Amino acid sequence: MNAEELLEKYAAGGRQFTKNRQGIDLKGSNLSDIDLSNANWNGADLSDANLTRAKLNNTSLSRASLTNANLSAIEGSSINLSWADLSDADLSCANLSNANLSGADLTRANFIQIKLTEVNFHGANLQKAILRGVTLEKCNLSEVNLAETDLARVSLEQANLNKACLEGANLERACLSDANLMMANLDRANLRRADLTGANIYGATFKDADLTGAIMPDGEVYKPIAAEAEIGKQETSLEKVISMTRKVINTDNAPAPVGPYNQAIAASGQFVFIAGQIAIDPRLGDVVYTDDVKKQTEQVLANLEAILTAAGATFQDVVKTTVFLADMNDFAAVNAVYAKYFPENTAPARACVQVSRLPKDVLVEIDAIAVISG
Repeated sequence: MNAEELLEKYAAGGRQFTKNRQGIDLKGSNLSDIDLSNANWNGADLSDANLTRAKLNNTSLSRASLTNANLSAIEGSSINLSWADLSDADLSCANLSNANLSGADLTRANFIQIKLTEVNFHGANLQKAILRGVTLEKCNLSEVNLAETDLARVSLEQANLNKACLEGANLERACLSDANLMMANLDRANLRRADLTGANIYGATFKDADLTGAIMPDGEVYKPIAAEAEIGKQETSLEKVISMTRKVINTDNAPAPVGPYNQAIAASGQFVFIAGQIAIDPRLGDVVYTDDVKKQTEQVLANLEAILTAAGATFQDVVKTTVFLADMNDFAAVNAVYAKYFPENTAPARACVQVSRLPKDVLVEIDAIAVISG
């Protein structure tokens, strides 16, 4: 049966076409409610076709063209769509449980309210697709291109996203608990309030990603900087700490400080030498806020605080810092953040220099020396 005969039978009320029709050309045809269960239609041209409510359970459409096709509300359990072209297709309300979409092109496809449990998307292209609110639990999305895809509120629990590209994707409030995100690219992704509990993020990149309110793999809510409330607590006990470990040195016979630092600090006790810190978030293992020197400075100071805390010290125990800048024009911006942690009247001695380049091309690096009472 060729395409013309099939369309004549369909027009006469026929709906069941379960025989093999490899390579058949039905571009732009109205095939709503058609039953192709268990049929082999590999390589078929169904671009712009209307397949609303079609029964496609166990149907093989490998390498078929379904560009701009209407596949809404289809029954496609265990369908084979490997390497099919589904760009701009409407798959809303479809059932694709256990489907094989490996290597398929799903650019800008619409997946709203779709059932996708345990689907194999390995190597598929889902760039700019809309999958808002769908369930992708336990799906294989390894090496899938999900750049700029809308995945808001999507459930990706236990999904395999190894080496997936999620650059610029919207994952706000998405569930990624126990997901495999090894080597995934999440640069510029929106992960606000996403749940990453138990996720494997080894080797993943999060440059400029928004993690506000996200639950990290360790179960803690993401906090990029030290809380200002904690800084306030440090300031209230400042005099007691200083009297035990250090003394501010000031003399009129040397230039007065021009920022939040002192000429010198005399200290006694146990020295803690802290290596230069840059804006790497330890939970992500990568640089954050690549173009924002203020936020980088906040992350640097958060890292310094973590090390001080591990050593049994606080910012008040710091006697000397060195600030390295990629651009001295950033001095005022860095200084404004730095001053929140080191009040001018008790701040440590400091040096600030511009360098030609910093590790990972960050904008600022700070090291410190602290002294704690023995």
